[in-house]
Amino acid sequence: MEYLKTVAKMHQFVDAGIVPGVSYAIIDDDGIQTDVFGKQELLPERLALHEGELYDLASLTKVVGTTNLILKLLVLGKISLDDSFSKYFPEWHSPQVTIRHLLTHTSDIVGYIPNRNQLPKSELMAAILSLKSGPDLGKVVHYQDYNFIFLGWVASRIMGEPVQQLISELVLRPLELQHATFTPDQIDNVVPTELIPSKGLIRGTVHDPKARILGPDCGSAGLFATLDDLIHFSQWLLGDVKYPEFLPNDWLDQLFVDQTPGHMKNRSFGWILRHFDGHPYILHTGYTGTLIVVDRVTHKALIFLSNRVHPDPSNKLFLPNRSELIRTFVTENSRTVN
Repeated sequence: MEYLKTVAKMHQFVDAGIVPGVSYAIIDDDGIQTDVFGKQELLPERLALHEGELYDLASLTKVVGTTNLILKLLVLGKISLDDSFSKYFPEWHSPQVTIRHLLTHTSDIVGYIPNRNQLPKSELMAAILSLKSGPDLGKVVHYQDYNFIFLGWVASRIMGEPVQQLISELVLRPLELQHATFTPDQIDNVVPTELIPSKGLIRGTVHDPKARILGPDCGSAGLFATLDDLIHFSQWLLGDVKYPEFLPNDWLDQLFVDQTPGHMKNRSFGWILRHFDGHPYILHTGYTGTLIVVDRVTHKALIFLSNRVHPDPSNKLFLPNRSELIRTFVTENSRTVN
């Protein structure tokens, strides 16, 4: 195992001040390589980053939690990919939107919600349901949190519990993600995110404003986890640890297949789907500075955790450097696969 370019790139994030600190893991046939370096906090104090700390995963919640919850309900026969969202929420006025559209971000939800991040919960839920699907339904991928908020609401309507409680019971526990939680009980062990003048330092509270308002009814963000949790999760995706009673192998295989209605080859269930050297791999990112890349064919994965919104989110260097990190990892040590 040698990923010298990938590791150097991650150190560059800290050395160049793009992020305060990094926790990472690389998994391949030779084992697991991990490191933690840099700071967890720059303001109001400068605090070192330590092993075992929880990160706000942001949109990784979608693929660690909600995607797997929905797949579990599909396996159990409680929902169908072709179900209309209107079947569960008749007040939604675009009945052509299905579970598959929501899972693949092809629902093309359009509309504007004034003062969205300041609305009380009941008003925000009503406002989201007042949106509609646009003319590109099923034709283009338009990544939107609303898709996974809706999926969480579907799960709640079927199962009678808030989506975050369902994820904790039906996903995190069966997959043995021992530290992952929506409600950190020791905030001193949580890497902080943004320093907001009106709110102070965000630590142990979800960064995403919609998720803060929706609370346990949000399936698009809200999950906190450690590097070890995501190593174990990635090992499950790679097939190194198995939970056939949770998801049969044929359903797990579907995460590495194009699932878009128009066969656009760029989205699986929840995950971004890309191709390198003739085979697919999946990845997902989180706004706070989190990333998972899984290539099951070459049997390798990268977990990159940072708090790039600390102390504030005005960070124009992060996104291009993140793209370069993904390219570096996917191509480094690549081998032809028959």
